[in-house]
Amino acid sequence: PCPIRGHSNVQGNRTCGIDHRPTEEFLNRLAEACGIDPPREEGLDTVRTIEAMHQGRVKVFIGMGGNFAMAAPDTPYTFEGLRHCELTAHVSTKLNRSHLVHGKKALILPCLGRTEKDQQRSGLQATSVEDSMSMVHLSVGMKRPASPRLFSEPAIIAGMARATLPDSDTPWEKYVEDYDRIRDTMAKALEGFEDFNRRVRLPLGFRLRQPARELVFLTPTGRAEFSSAPLTDVVPAPGTLALATVRSHDQWNTTIYSSDDRYRGVKNLRTLVFMNPADMRVRGIKELDLVDITSTAKDGSQRSVRGYRAIAYDIPPGCAAGYMPELNVLCAASDYSLQSDQPLMKHLKVEVVPSPQTDETM
Repeated sequence: PCPIRGHSNVQGNRTCGIDHRPTEEFLNRLAEACGIDPPREEGLDTVRTIEAMHQGRVKVFIGMGGNFAMAAPDTPYTFEGLRHCELTAHVSTKLNRSHLVHGKKALILPCLGRTEKDQQRSGLQATSVEDSMSMVHLSVGMKRPASPRLFSEPAIIAGMARATLPDSDTPWEKYVEDYDRIRDTMAKALEGFEDFNRRVRLPLGFRLRQPARELVFLTPTGRAEFSSAPLTDVVPAPGTLALATVRSHDQWNTTIYSSDDRYRGVKNLRTLVFMNPADMRVRGIKELDLVDITSTAKDGSQRSVRGYRAIAYDIPPGCAAGYMPELNVLCAASDYSLQSDQPLMKHLKVEVVPSPQTDETM
């Protein structure tokens, strides 16, 4: 079976202990490996972070890559929260919209990309990565850096740490000189990473243990257990659709490589909504007509986008879909799953109506 443990970067982050709710076991291992006393209180997820920005409890935002302003829900509300911060700092390989939505003070810290050579005091460095098959291997950049002034991400993090905690006993500079030293510490702090530097240099790297793959189930019964989440019993109001935000084929998260979507037959268009043909007929909407989309949050507040193109698509009646991040504005930050605390990006209650705009007025 395909040993999927999680999704994309989230999987690697969780493996390395990046979690707003770390376990006591991990914190104890981290404390012993690094000689520190890590904070024990829980951190904040995306929804809670934006809320805390508005409340003045989050004063500094540091983005390690990404495009937080556009990836988050409720775009104007998120923008406002970021502007409440005293400082926003972004470690980035390229510019994006989040750099323009900043706190009272802002830093853009350009860094080396993964394909660029990373030369440090001990020589050419390699970063360790985990793929979707739970395999951990090394990645070495081979291209000349875009600028000799670029620092690596570890160098930037270490510099921040030393500037913030000048008397820290953590050997930040030693870590930057040789990334093997970082991996040696990881081997002590992370379960399953014993003998890290040797195993990661094997021809195929090494595979993280996936108990379920070996039919070992870490449950009270020792057997596979199934759970189910209750389905909503809310009857949709007449005329409303359940809209899900999706990505196009030529898109990676908020990075949009082109306005095409080859799998869905779309060319040069992103401001659109996919609808069932029957739902379009009921509303007097024809293919490529301009439409306005209005969402209604749980608290009754409404958010709208205007002048989108209606696209007939093989989607269930009563459902619709459109691209993120363009449609993130329709998701209220207060509308999130009580089970996961994640924004309800896949189930927005919307009304779609013909737009008073025309091609001539746009």
